[in-house]
Amino acid sequence: MLLAGGLGTRMREETEFRPKPMVEVGGKPVLWHIMKILGEQGINDFVICTGYKSEFIKNYFANYGAANQDFTVKLGDPSSMVVHGAHDEFDWTVTVAYTGAATMTGGRIKRVQKYLGDEPFLCTYGDGIANIDLKALQAFHAGHGKTATMTTTQPTTRFGVVDVAEDGGVRQFREKPRSDDWINIGFFIFEPGIFDVLEDNSVLEQEPLHELADRGQIAAFKHDGFWQPMDTYRESIMLNDLWDTGAAPWKIWK
Repeated sequence: MLLAGGLGTRMREETEFRPKPMVEVGGKPVLWHIMKILGEQGINDFVICTGYKSEFIKNYFANYGAANQDFTVKLGDPSSMVVHGAHDEFDWTVTVAYTGAATMTGGRIKRVQKYLGDEPFLCTYGDGIANIDLKALQAFHAGHGKTATMTTTQPTTRFGVVDVAEDGGVRQFREKPRSDDWINIGFFIFEPGIFDVLEDNSVLEQEPLHELADRGQIAAFKHDGFWQPMDTYRESIMLNDLWDTGAAPWKIWK
């Protein structure tokens, strides 16, 4: 499940005209990059929770075959379209579900429960890229037996750090060191029991996760690889630069 319904208010340069998960990195939506990371590791059934400007996501996947392959169509009869060949994502199954313009994250999950069945499912944000080791994440989740696993990381700080001695002398400079704290980066695995703590408009990161923590029903998977959200225009430029220079750590596919 991909949470792709937010407003993206900190990226108005891009999100005035499209939802943030559709902002492109290397000519493809950041949402596509996340799905490719998962698809390369065996997940090919997706539910996308949309909200703000949902029509962009609907149209993208509804027309995915024709947009990426040659096709033949009898004008006046769209149902006659034949797409020639197969793209790399040919085996993906994608459900695009409108979950409300202003619905909170937990509410979006609750509203697509009917598409998820009775099995554990992975859930993540539609704007955060990580070279996640899915097998390790799944094994960790299966090993602890709790309702939820949350992937965490120690982010690098935005600014360099100066170590200052008591007498005011500068000991050393550290360029953007990692924080000592762990933060939530998504890539959750939830058992169906998650729905017991969700309401129609819950904020996932507040009461539901806090309640699971109080019950001892959530564990943290520690990710020490690459992670980068795309919260700002500056971050979108950085991700594009990594892609354009062939240095994108998340590109695990050929």
